[in-house]
Amino acid sequence: MPGHHAALRLIATLCAAALLLAAPSARAATMLRDADLEHALSEIAAPVLRAAGLSPSQVEVLVIKDERLNAFVTETTRIFLHSGLILKLPDAKSLQALIAHEAAHITGGHITQRMANMRAARTAAGLGMVLAAAAGAATGRGDAAAGIMLGTQSSALRSFLGHTRAEESSADIASIRTLVQAGIDPRGALQVQEIFLGQEALNVGRQDPYMHSHPLTRDRFRATQGLVAAAKVPERNDPAADYWFLRARGKLSAFLRPPGWTLGRLEDSGSQDIARMREAIARHRQSDLPGALRAIDGAIALRPKDPFYHDLKGQILLEGRRPADSARVYAQARALAPRNAQILGGLGRAQLASGQFKAALATLEEARGRDWADPRILRDLSVAYARADNTGMASEATAQRYALEGRMQDAGIHAKRAVDLLPRGSAPWTRAQDVLDASERAARDR
Repeated sequence: MPGHHAALRLIATLCAAALLLAAPSARAATMLRDADLEHALSEIAAPVLRAAGLSPSQVEVLVIKDERLNAFVTETTRIFLHSGLILKLPDAKSLQALIAHEAAHITGGHITQRMANMRAARTAAGLGMVLAAAAGAATGRGDAAAGIMLGTQSSALRSFLGHTRAEESSADIASIRTLVQAGIDPRGALQVQEIFLGQEALNVGRQDPYMHSHPLTRDRFRATQGLVAAAKVPERNDPAADYWFLRARGKLSAFLRPPGWTLGRLEDSGSQDIARMREAIARHRQSDLPGALRAIDGAIALRPKDPFYHDLKGQILLEGRRPADSARVYAQARALAPRNAQILGGLGRAQLASGQFKAALATLEEARGRDWADPRILRDLSVAYARADNTGMASEATAQRYALEGRMQDAGIHAKRAVDLLPRGSAPWTRAQDVLDASERAARDR
């Protein structure tokens, strides 16, 4: 991937300080990474980002597991949403309005200006990278996805994310303009603001985090009402966006809420395939493998060329201790979405579990080539290299993983081992040397 070495060097240098900035609070948050969820969000966001002058292929929309309502940007290529906010929003147009607002903070230069004015600007940039790279090191995909623990409520982080009222007004104007240009009903912006309206009267400790970073007043709400009325866009819904919104919300709720809650609300799924997907997740979480497989096969029958339903079936089989069957299903998912790094990572994981070590190594290297900052892929890749008796490459992958997780002392130990074992001057040697240099700088700074 272009810029791989330079980006790795920057992340390895900054991640330790970034993790200090985001030191876990009493209520920490977990990054959620899931191929289906992120595809759904990309489908919803794409028309908004294009209308805002941003590239959908360059700006990711990622999810943090936290029931509190919040959304924010930390850099120009990533928008973060709390899972609780996605579950709270009523429809696709409200989510698109929220994304348009966060995109306006990017295009308005609000993040860039703040970083330029902070003495710790490099730390803030590192925070965004670490958030984006935290792809499942802690709890595994059985919880829909996973990641390293990162608090989002420290005073330093709130200060960085907090927007002024002038910035909020500017973002409101730009976001309504973006929605109109994209042909999206801007009334979704009012739906978002109505969720938070009145919270300014609450004690700060009772307010949702969104109020800390996006101050909302009744004057601002009335101004948004005027902007929406002036837009004169007819009320409309986009069936495609609505489908992907229901699918994203349905998958999140099925993994985050009790299985019985999900099974009692399948009729609210919006479509039969989403209902079957949600049932499969609920039954999987109840350790009912036959029931989970019947349900996901029902979803696949309705959408046979959907790679993400095959991906979910592969996950169910792998976690149900049927790795060989899982690998076959993941291979079908790969055939349908050959460039998706998370599907490739799942296939490599299943190949490892079923003893296909040579195939797993090739698959996981391909996955790393498409998403070099996913710790799950690096973890599995290190195991594959160890199985191949390539200790140097196993240590290099482990060093990268620990660096991305901010564990610089552990990263340095494995980087030193890799540097000693790998051919001097080779690309893997250079990556390991970068991590070793960063770990030594981190040690001097402690």
